[in-house]
Amino acid sequence: MKQPIIFFLICLCGLLTSCGDVEKKAQEKLQAARTAFEAGLYNEAKNQIDSIKILYPKAFDTRRAGIYLMQDIEMAEQKQTLAYLDSLRQTKQQELEEMKNRFVLEKDTAYQLIGHYLAPSQVIEKNLHRSYLRFQTDERGQMSLTSIYCGKGNIHHTAVKVTAPDGTFAQTPPSMDSYETTDLGEQIEKADYKRGEDGGLIDFICLNKDKNLRVEFVGDRSYTTTLSRADRHAAADVRQLSEVLSALTRIQEETDEANRKIQFIQENIKKRKTDSAES
Repeated sequence: MKQPIIFFLICLCGLLTSCGDVEKKAQEKLQAARTAFEAGLYNEAKNQIDSIKILYPKAFDTRRAGIYLMQDIEMAEQKQTLAYLDSLRQTKQQELEEMKNRFVLEKDTAYQLIGHYLAPSQVIEKNLHRSYLRFQTDERGQMSLTSIYCGKGNIHHTAVKVTAPDGTFAQTPPSMDSYETTDLGEQIEKADYKRGEDGGLIDFICLNKDKNLRVEFVGDRSYTTTLSRADRHAAADVRQLSEVLSALTRIQEETDEANRKIQFIQENIKKRKTDSAES
């Protein structure tokens, strides 16, 4: 009878010792995570916490403490992200302030939430009765071009082709946004193409802004003209502005995402403290 009891006690002592060792080793990992966190080594801290779950799955108290520490790490990371985005925003905002006075903002606040910037040389008032390519960017940085044809007869154009002196060219796909009208016997056709959906035409023009470029309006009939120096440089200037505006838009989107994550973490921390107080 004594031998089974002794064997049981030995096993019990071994189990308790083993549990103690597990908690001790898990605590060492947790302390390493805290040290890394305080040093700003957030990835290292998270790796240490993850290793507790993998190596010591039964160290429940330590794993719980690790979850709480992980929330603190994630909060610190998001605040770090916000600080970086704010610094980047200030730089891009300064670039915008230095650039935007070189452009005209067309915006009717009565019905437009987002206006469009364009080069002064391309405002409608200065280009009546002219067939040309008009470049603009909205306030969020989405650049587009509008092909405008004016003539005695319709050509029903839906695409545009631009050719450089060496024979290289770019051509838009058929426009999904075009319309035609008549003004005092003059046929006016317009078609819009967003950058990124324009067959690379905008970037091609910017790359060749110092060359003589031929423009072909492609429709039932073709109409060919040249892209003036002012129009070529308008494309390049508007693209530069659009990239700054687009960067500011992305910064704002990432800032909003970071703030949402912070709010989520804060709600979890608040819930944790409430549950702890009730227990």
